[in-house]
Amino acid sequence: MSLLAPLRGVPLTKGHATENDFVLLTDPDARLDVDAAAVAALCDRRAGIGADGLVRAVRSAALGTPEARAAAAEGAEWFMDYRNADGSVAEMCGNAARLLATYLVDEGLIAPADGEPVLIGTRGGVRTVTRTGTDWTVDMGPWQLPGGGDAVTRGFDVAVQVRGLEGTRAGLRVTMPNPHAVVALPDEDELAAADLVPLVAVDPEPADGTNVEIVVPLGETTTDGEATGAVRMRVQERGAGETRSCGTGACAVAVALHAWGGAGAPRLWRVLVPGGELLVRLTDDGRALLTGPATLVGRVTLR
Repeated sequence: MSLLAPLRGVPLTKGHATENDFVLLTDPDARLDVDAAAVAALCDRRAGIGADGLVRAVRSAALGTPEARAAAAEGAEWFMDYRNADGSVAEMCGNAARLLATYLVDEGLIAPADGEPVLIGTRGGVRTVTRTGTDWTVDMGPWQLPGGGDAVTRGFDVAVQVRGLEGTRAGLRVTMPNPHAVVALPDEDELAAADLVPLVAVDPEPADGTNVEIVVPLGETTTDGEATGAVRMRVQERGAGETRSCGTGACAVAVALHAWGGAGAPRLWRVLVPGGELLVRLTDDGRALLTGPATLVGRVTLR
């Protein structure tokens, strides 16, 4: 029997958010039994539809997991059951959250006005998503620096080795709530030379793996008295490999750059990824707001 048998006849939608692409489906009563092997087969870029992950829209009250029950109690009708391309579970995905909101509107399941918040349940907690024009802003919640003040003082708490780059590079861990390791490079030539196909080596090795962002800061501009930083980023994601964009990764990069720059560093960052541009604002109370577009591409039904 085909690995994709559980998804036969199920309407699927393909979309992307700054070219971080996903397959979405609606399973309001949590009746579909989609295992990791089926997700991996669906996301395969040669034998399946191809995507960085699967997003299943489920009513929080129907899912039955502790995170979903908590989301329902907080008033989040819909829960983002997100899986990486290899079928593994992820705590949160900022790009997928924006795309899910776009999908729910397109399906007629929500109808928020511009500026009206929508609550979405995730394994990392309830997230607020707000539409402004063609973009969506996700309140990604609080970040953490697992290495604490000592890591901020040193500027790093992991050693990272990337094929194509000489030597070992210093990285700073950020939890968003996905685990991330952010590495700053001196120039864009090194950024282009990095090979993110093989798994990046991180020491100490995280028990559940980590996303790795390699970045080149591009300076700052000031508009109406507010400094805005710019940075170019590439990312290797757990369970997906190199992707064209990563929302939690963009937030982690902004957090790391602010930590490295100190109190005077910008709180607003333009993050340039291969798939486009994201905007990250770090709030005074320790949260990250992620803004960017989301696009639905087409629909498909498996044979």
